[in-house]
Amino acid sequence: MPFSSSTDDSTTVESFYMDTHQVTNAEFLEFVEENEKWRRSQVKSVFAGEDYLRHWKGVLELGNINPNAPVTNVTWFAARAYAKWKGKRLPTLYEWEYIASASASKPLASRDKVFAQQILDWYSRPNPDQMPSVGEGEPNYHGIYDMHGLIWEWVQDFNTVFISGESRADQGELKQFYCAAGSSAATDSDKENYAAFLRYAFRGSLEADFSVGNLGFRCAKDKE
Repeated sequence: MPFSSSTDDSTTVESFYMDTHQVTNAEFLEFVEENEKWRRSQVKSVFAGEDYLRHWKGVLELGNINPNAPVTNVTWFAARAYAKWKGKRLPTLYEWEYIASASASKPLASRDKVFAQQILDWYSRPNPDQMPSVGEGEPNYHGIYDMHGLIWEWVQDFNTVFISGESRADQGELKQFYCAAGSSAATDSDKENYAAFLRYAFRGSLEADFSVGNLGFRCAKDKE
């Protein structure tokens, strides 16, 4: 689905396509079947640790995992490789945040307190034992599913986010927001939205070879 926009504080986002749902276990299984170097048994340690795809029963077997649920326990390296295999890429931080700022009825709802509280309520819930399928909820204004409420997602430039040190001598406006966590990429509207700022804090804690049980991804593509 194509998008072209500016955020509500004038950060320009060029036209792009975004997948309507996250990559599923079944889709990622097809990828590793065709790309042996990304199998759990063969992936290089520099690209993935021991938790990579650990929820799958075997190297090429999902077991009782829902095949239509979003794949998790994938590293940024693996997500980027999958996207390239599909002729796509990971969305940028600004692209993801722009689409994520839409509620079901508004294209920019980041300052809507009800919408923000719905996101915070999800952040406070534990992960389900069995992840539901993608696309089961209500799509947002752009027709995109599960930007919130299912999993966290990798973005291409997640490493533009930084976490400040714990030193009391640290200075700067970022100290006031979240337990000394900050983001060099956060917009003014994001800093007014605690849910958005939690995402920046989470991204700032990641490294490219990390695998997390509630972290997956979706793909994007430039509009030619």
